[in-house]
Amino acid sequence: MKHVVALSGGKDSTAMALGLKQFWPYRQFQYVITPTGDELPEMQVHWKRLHELLGPITKLNGMTLFECIEHENMIPNAKARFCTRILKIEPFIDFMDSLPEDSIMYVGLRADEEDRLGIVRPDSRFQIKYPLREWGWGIDEVLQYLKLKGVEIPKRTDCGVCFFQRLPEWKELLEKYPERYEQYVQIENKMGHTFRSPGRDTWPADLDGLRRDILSGRKMRKTKSRGQQRCRFCSM
Repeated sequence: MKHVVALSGGKDSTAMALGLKQFWPYRQFQYVITPTGDELPEMQVHWKRLHELLGPITKLNGMTLFECIEHENMIPNAKARFCTRILKIEPFIDFMDSLPEDSIMYVGLRADEEDRLGIVRPDSRFQIKYPLREWGWGIDEVLQYLKLKGVEIPKRTDCGVCFFQRLPEWKELLEKYPERYEQYVQIENKMGHTFRSPGRDTWPADLDGLRRDILSGRKMRKTKSRGQQRCRFCSM
């Protein structure tokens, strides 16, 4: 039997992984990640910190985000999230299917989000458990536990070019990583599509135009935060 922990590096999966190690110190957990190759530098630091706390982490090798875009000949968007399926879900499920039938997969879904479903197919050969739900942990318990453990989750645990991010995040990306931003601009120019959805707001959808408006000093309207929408498998 294998005990496999789905570790995205987000607050929920990180709290779950640390909790499993603390509560069952003699159980041999295998912590598995599915990086896309487009994580920001602070996420790499986070992976290193988790390695120190948890021990060895298994990295499932596959296509990078950029290879995935080339392969599909399109840029992913909110209605065509093939990046999540190809880079994260399918490799993880294939990995689990290669293990003994009595293996268990641990997923970080909280007790206060019962509406969320897992990623496991009905015909999967393995078991799935949701420790956070079993422990009755909601968002407050997760945050308290991470604070107790001295673990700080990066602001961004998904791809640097994730189409879900908001305008202030694109602005911060441009200011902190201008060379990386330029790489994304070149991808848009090559593919003839944009990461941002046209008509989403009054700002240019293409990253080159967005950059011009930001650098011109155009002010962004302050709005009440409604929480950050994220790729769920990337941030659980």
